[in-house]
This record gives sequence, C-alpha cells and structure tokens, in this order.
Amino acid sequence: MVVQCSKVRAEVSATHNICYLYLATRFGRKGPEKNEPDHGPQLRDPMEFDDTSSTLSATLAQTINGIKGDTVSLRELMAAIGEQGLLLLCALATLPFLFPVSIPGVSTVFGAAIVLLAVAITLNRLPWLPDRILDRRLDSAKLVPALQKGVRIVSRIDAWVRPRALGMTAGRMTMFNGCVLVFGGILLMAPFGLIPFSNTAPAVGILLLTIGMIQRDGVFVLLGYLGTVLTVVYFGVLLYTAWWAGGALLG
Repeated sequence: MVVQCSKVRAEVSATHNICYLYLATRFGRKGPEKNEPDHGPQLRDPMEFDDTSSTLSATLAQTINGIKGDTVSLRELMAAIGEQGLLLLCALATLPFLFPVSIPGVSTVFGAAIVLLAVAITLNRLPWLPDRILDRRLDSAKLVPALQKGVRIVSRIDAWVRPRALGMTAGRMTMFNGCVLVFGGILLMAPFGLIPFSNTAPAVGILLLTIGMIQRDGVFVLLGYLGTVLTVVYFGVLLYTAWWAGGALLG
C-alpha cells in the first residue's frame, strides 16, 4: 500500500506518518484474513485525508457517521480514522465525556487509549495498544449519540481556531504537550465516574490541547494546560472532601 502523506500539512506530518504506517500494518484497509476472527460489525470504507481545510468537527462527524451495527470497537474506530492521525483519535475519545455524567466503563477504555497514544506522540514512535482495549465491544446505541453531541460542541469552537503562537506546537513543545496528554488520560481514568464533571474536566483539557496541536493554535494549547490544572484542583477538592467527611464520621 502506498502511503500518500504528502497531502498532510508539514507541521504535523511526522505524527500523521507514524499513525498511518501503524494503522496500515496492524489494522489494514482490507477485510479480515481467512483465519482471522470476525470482530463483529465493521465501519464503512476509511475516509481519505484529501482535504486538509476541513474543520475538526466535520472530520469527526464523518468518522462517527461511519459507525454501524450494535457495537463498535476501538480497533474499528482507528481503522476508520486512517491517515487522520493519533491526535484526531485522542480528540474523538474525549467526546463522550463532554457532559456531566458519562457512559459507565467507557472512560477506562478511552482513557487508557489516550495515555498510550500520547506516549507514542511524546516518543515519536509507533503506538502499542493491547488487544483487550482494541477489541472491547462498546454499545453503539449509547456511544454514537454521545459522540454526536460532542461534535456539536466542537463545531462551536471551530470558528475560534486558527494557527497562532506556533512555538507552542513545535520543537520540544511537542514532547511536552504529549506528556500533558498522558497526564490528562490518567486523570480521565480516575475512579470518579459517578461524580458529576469528574470525566468532563479532564476531557475538556485533553480536547482543547489536541485541537491546539492539530490546528497549530498555541492559544488552545494553553487553554488545554489550564483545563488540566483545573482538573487537578477539582480532584484535589474531591479527595479533601472525602478525607474530611471520613474523619468526621470516625471522629
């Protein structure tokens, strides 16, 4: 398969090249081999990265519209994204959590995926994801509406995004941004799922950071930092409240 990465913007070509080569070799763009197990409903043909002028919300919506069947796996979502890159998958993984109460169990799968993808971005290497995460079946009836609602939120941000403060998305800052993404993914996996905004807070920070990195917008990168810091503060308040309440009960 010929990888046509010349259509990808130069600023993010390294990340997109890594993702595409990985997806082409591990997930492929063809059907399953004869001796390969059928993992259930598949996505429509993977979209091509022909138009780099498309908005982030339009690209995410195109991926979501390709989901069909009762369940979908992370492996299928990665195959559908194809050349779009690791950062786009991180952005997609945050969409179900942009609301106060999230779908139970999804934060563990998507949070772990964000951590491992962010490590790959940081180290500029091919990502590795365990089959347990890649092949876990997620209920499409619950996941797709949450993703679509998340896209509507992202569409409101599109008009504000533009290349600026380019130093925040180039050179060594790419590695630092990847480290922040790793930390954000860990926060997303924190066991506070039933508490309102416990998934939303880290997801917003991750989304803003990935938008900034994809669109070369340093202002959104800084907003992603701020979102991550506020998440730490929020979790600190939750832990202190739990500690205080436990002490009051025992005392």
